[in-house]
Amino acid sequence: MKKVLRSLFLTRRFFGIGWAVVALFVVAYLLPVLLPTAILATCLLGVGGLLDIARLYSRKDGIHASRHTLAKWSNGDENPVTVEVRSNYSIPIRVRVLDELPAQLQERNLVLNSGIEPRGNAQLNYMVRPLARGVYAYGAINVLVRTSLGLAERRFKQEQGREIAVYPSYLHLRKYELMALADPFSMAGVRKVRRSSQRSEFEQIRDYIPGDDRRTVNWKATARRGKMMVNQYQDEKAQQIVSLIDTGRTMKMPFDGLTLLDRAINATLMLSDIAIKKDDKAGVITYSNTVHNVLPPARDKGWMHRVMELLYAQKTDFAETDIEALFPRVKRAISQRSLLLMYTNYESLSAMRRQLPYLQLMARAHLVAVVIFRNTELDQLLQRPDTNTMDVYIKAITTKFINEKELIAKELERHGVLTILTAPHQLSVNVLNKYLEIKARGML
Repeated sequence: MKKVLRSLFLTRRFFGIGWAVVALFVVAYLLPVLLPTAILATCLLGVGGLLDIARLYSRKDGIHASRHTLAKWSNGDENPVTVEVRSNYSIPIRVRVLDELPAQLQERNLVLNSGIEPRGNAQLNYMVRPLARGVYAYGAINVLVRTSLGLAERRFKQEQGREIAVYPSYLHLRKYELMALADPFSMAGVRKVRRSSQRSEFEQIRDYIPGDDRRTVNWKATARRGKMMVNQYQDEKAQQIVSLIDTGRTMKMPFDGLTLLDRAINATLMLSDIAIKKDDKAGVITYSNTVHNVLPPARDKGWMHRVMELLYAQKTDFAETDIEALFPRVKRAISQRSLLLMYTNYESLSAMRRQLPYLQLMARAHLVAVVIFRNTELDQLLQRPDTNTMDVYIKAITTKFINEKELIAKELERHGVLTILTAPHQLSVNVLNKYLEIKARGML
């Protein structure tokens, strides 16, 4: 009996009718002629409620509910979830589904509604967007069932507990996968760069297409075939691309829910996948005040799985970044000239200048590109109208911070270090642009 009472709820319709009956009794006190009507209404409400409860409890296994989702979620992306509800009742019903979402999502108002035909089923869909890597634990699926009378509800509690791992954005990775194979990078904000044949490898001789560089015309093949033929070149292969990810305190800053570290991890996963598909080698080094992980560049079978697992485990340690500790480790681990993409965030010129000597030392042996982030919230602050003198002062200070980022980028370029100054949400496209530019121009 206690179990039944715990799963039974009277609905708003029941209480609404009940209050109407109470009001009818109040009126009947003044007009006694209405008393029989009030008593009849009370009886009908009671009988209707008992009938509704009897129909809801006519089957012990009236509802079966299950949750279907991806085996692992993609961090920062919309991940689909489907709750399938199957009815064993011989009457049409209405259901309200309250899915107990993981605590990390901070969502407590998810309610899914649907009608189900006799012995039918319904699929209720929703999306979740996790903003941190790790393990997310689901609770139970609560299904509240009511009949067409709608005077009572019965709760079915099913599928208690389920854990889902949230990995770096592999959905984000797939966004560029086809482009990596076909090389039509004029889409999605990725710009075209004129290819230099000086550092490219010969691939094949093919027919001339209007727009081809006439300097690539193969005159011997043209004379033999009697039509214009050109040499086709491809990027050099087996070049090394190493992502250096700063896990220090400056990378904990969040933008649109995702920290800079998570955005750097997503971009690293995407670039590593594309580099391997373009026959280059990909590696990852994580560091802060010391070097934490070293994955030397390679492109073996299953290499992306190793990259994914390493990136999944990364956390911010809130330490102060120390390039001096990074430099000797890079020197030992990477002997071949490589592209070093360093994800970090300098907030002042003085912070950058402390690390500049070591960046220059690395730039002697490798091609170094430093990724720093533009504070887009400062840009939004500048767009607000001025209402008082304090707003003017705030905007002046904001402009100083924005200009200092520009100065940091220019000074790095002046000392031979490539720089990518990017808004956080444009990080992947801008990093991909720089990689393609470097490959096309033979800079590596």
